[in-house]
Amino acid sequence: MANLKISFACGPYDRMDAIRDGSVRAEGVDIDYISIPSPRELFDRMVLKKEFDASEMSSSETIVHLCSGHSPFVALPVFPSRVFRQGNIFVSVKNGIKKPKDFEGKRIGVPLYSMTAAIVIKGLLADDYGVDLSGVTWVQGAGDHVGAHGEDRPPPDIPGVKIIQNHSNKTLFQMLAAGEIDGYIGTGAPKNIGGGEVDLLFPNHVEIEKDYFKRTGIHPIMHLVAIRKEVYEKNPWIAKPLYKAFVEAKNRAWAEYHNTGANRSMFPWVWDHVAETEKVMGRDPWPYGVEANRATLESLVRNLRRQGMINREPKLEEIFVPVD
Repeated sequence: MANLKISFACGPYDRMDAIRDGSVRAEGVDIDYISIPSPRELFDRMVLKKEFDASEMSSSETIVHLCSGHSPFVALPVFPSRVFRQGNIFVSVKNGIKKPKDFEGKRIGVPLYSMTAAIVIKGLLADDYGVDLSGVTWVQGAGDHVGAHGEDRPPPDIPGVKIIQNHSNKTLFQMLAAGEIDGYIGTGAPKNIGGGEVDLLFPNHVEIEKDYFKRTGIHPIMHLVAIRKEVYEKNPWIAKPLYKAFVEAKNRAWAEYHNTGANRSMFPWVWDHVAETEKVMGRDPWPYGVEANRATLESLVRNLRRQGMINREPKLEEIFVPVD
């Protein structure tokens, strides 16, 4: 019997290289890998137009769809993107923002209030630094260009939360430099950090992130792999071979960084980075599967509920299809 052909859209990640070049194959499945560097473009094309059979997908959007009761997707516990976000909090020097509590009652820019990065950062500010975000005005829009981040959409209507859309002729990064907003959280970074207008809230964020992982075991998951429900329901058997292939591709990528014969990266001290990462995070610093990521996933679900994005906390077994 011929293999099932599916289209799969994802970023050009090292953990996906072996899937993209075909050196790792999923049994019974031919994967047409469509490389899209912009996550927001990819998500909009998947959510709004259903262009792909499967794709990288926002973790928060997937869970919100599930809790709405009419999700168009099922999810695999495969995580193409994970990012510690303490280094994605920026402040207006002009407005004297120096510590997390200074954000209380202020105006903070965010690409999308609902994006996973923002959900994670808001949770960090509240939990680790006791920041009361109830009086914050969230200014939603793109950081590096005028207008919306991705498809233009109204801000979510959440009782007790003030979210306004940036309709000015400035980017959020320009507003931050001018002191028109006090901070910015999300993805991307202003180009003028440290130039006297914009700074990192945590200049020593790498050490803070290492300590955070040691304390909590959480390595924030930004994106997972989603399969269109209609594709999965016709072919439920595909979950297991796809998961197995994604795990193998990821493991090969990490093993390659241990190859001291020829450096596959342009980072001169990559082997030292690998050794330090394994010292902090263990031999598999990027695990797939539900159980190995339970603390991280439960933290995300908890923050989605607390921030008004979902009306209940689903069990992780509701979010992901079986892959064992």
